[in-house]
Amino acid sequence: MQHVRQSPTDPAFVQNPYPFYDTLRAGGDLVWWEDYAMPCAATHRAVHALLRDRRFGREVPAELAPDIPAHLAPFYRIEAHSMLELQPPRHTRLRGLVLRAFTSRRIAALGPEIATLCHRLIDDLPEGPVDLLPAFCQQLPVIVIADLLGVPRNMAPQLLAWSNAMVAMYQARRDRAVEDAAARAAGDFAAFLTDYIDRRRGAPRDDLITHLIAASEDGDRLSTEELITTCILLLNAGHEATVHTLGNGLKALLERGLTVTEDSAEAVTEEVLRFDPPLHMFTRYAYEEVELFGNRFRRGDRVALLLASANRDGAVFGAPDRFDPQRARPNHVSFGGGLHFCVGAPLARLELQIALPILFARLPGMRLADLPQHANSYHFHGLEALCIDR
Repeated sequence: MQHVRQSPTDPAFVQNPYPFYDTLRAGGDLVWWEDYAMPCAATHRAVHALLRDRRFGREVPAELAPDIPAHLAPFYRIEAHSMLELQPPRHTRLRGLVLRAFTSRRIAALGPEIATLCHRLIDDLPEGPVDLLPAFCQQLPVIVIADLLGVPRNMAPQLLAWSNAMVAMYQARRDRAVEDAAARAAGDFAAFLTDYIDRRRGAPRDDLITHLIAASEDGDRLSTEELITTCILLLNAGHEATVHTLGNGLKALLERGLTVTEDSAEAVTEEVLRFDPPLHMFTRYAYEEVELFGNRFRRGDRVALLLASANRDGAVFGAPDRFDPQRARPNHVSFGGGLHFCVGAPLARLELQIALPILFARLPGMRLADLPQHANSYHFHGLEALCIDR
């Protein structure tokens, strides 16, 4: 197996990781990334296979679970009930109960509200140059999730702050200050939701929290801890991914002088997700000894799945570095796959398919005011700002 070095916080890598991914794929399906001390699946076939291989999963094998430092206990109390981090049978049970409330019909019904919100956010933009990231891209998904959960919209800034603090735990720049902020946010978020869930039990409404409380299968229901974690996961995962995808997509479109209509929105959305996805790395553990792609994994070994690298694999996508909304519907892996395929994918797609054509229709003279820079947030990939002139 080829060994390579590349700091994930190196400024050149932060701005454009794709040349490095080209180097990885040239080295084979699996390449050892020294900075992470683990093999990485870089090709589309390897990432696709590992996402669906039940011999690998997200949950740390019990005998290898590390001791949790005291200062991180509030954060990992939340993580202990997260669908994202669990395997069957707990994952199967949780996902099944959540999908009874988070239905495709409920998501599709949000369309008119999302469109109205997009127009309001555009109406509220100040005159002259504006940074669309905080003014539009961040506001849209957090307000949609707040409305979906049944949380007052005036809580959106606080939800955003808690989300940002917790998600920073998965970034390469993580340090003690990041950990302390994440633990505080987790504790405050859990306390808020505990009170809110108690109130919803006494006064049910037509919102997702109420439906999650009511969801059951053979008499089984989500515990309060599971409800709290599920609400936090839906906000954190849904918000973080949609913000980055909107920002990255607008950057790609504006740099090329492209526009989006209602007719082209679905194809553009899929190409945005393929071309520059919000999540670049997704790690998994081996649960047994496995020989795969020339490497022998032992129980507990980790492997990184490089989703963005798979999306630029020339063996699957013609001219993979060209942004081409006209290409055949791309078989990208931006939402993962297998057991952990993103439960929020339909909502993310709906938000993008509604928001992009509205933005281009309402702001027909929109153009970049300066060159957008990506934030130092790997394994996420998103912009620091998206300043436009009109």
